[in-house]
Amino acid sequence: MALCATKLAYYDDMWKLQCRAALLSSVEGDDGRRALILDSTIFHPQGGGQPSDTGFITDAGSNFKFVVEDVRLKDGLVFHYGSFENSTGDCSPELEEGREVCLHVDEPRRNLNSRPFVEYKGAIPQSEQQDKQKELEIEANLLISKGGKVSAAVLSYEEACKLCGGCLPDYISKSSSPRIVNLGENPGCPCGGTHVADISDIRSLKVTQIRIKKGMTKVYYSIGP
Repeated sequence: MALCATKLAYYDDMWKLQCRAALLSSVEGDDGRRALILDSTIFHPQGGGQPSDTGFITDAGSNFKFVVEDVRLKDGLVFHYGSFENSTGDCSPELEEGREVCLHVDEPRRNLNSRPFVEYKGAIPQSEQQDKQKELEIEANLLISKGGKVSAAVLSYEEACKLCGGCLPDYISKSSSPRIVNLGENPGCPCGGTHVADISDIRSLKVTQIRIKKGMTKVYYSIGP
């Protein structure tokens, strides 16, 4: 029987690091890795330029601990790849469908992954790139110093357009309900990832490089401690 799509619980609460879920299946991938599939998850899978969360999963009675090393989204299902702690070979715990499990996301990694990353459509002339790099760094740190609450919501296409300055990227279907992230008082942006609770949590940012490729501008940066 086909499994139901995994509910992406981090959509509703980006800062939740622990929750309960029901185990749907324990499978072995083509690469030999063990994966747990749950009815819902707060683990963010790799995608959209954001690395996956890590952490661990236990059952309610703490009879096992599954260390989550990688998370992937495939055909609506989230695969939590990893291994059972203190088990070897075929000596993995027996897991029955429907068992309640407890999810624990690694907080330092989530905080690091939640700091923003943006790729821009359009190219900056090579003669202007050095000045633009300095301008971006100054402007970004000004916004960080001011701070601003971060929020996210799944909206109708029309509501999302209003929050994003009147239009959305072409790749977003008009029949969809986009998830929009708002950073302070700035216009919203479609995004399925996790984010800091406040812009000031980024602390500081240094733009290290700008690269132009196929009409796209990619900004490389490092985050302060």
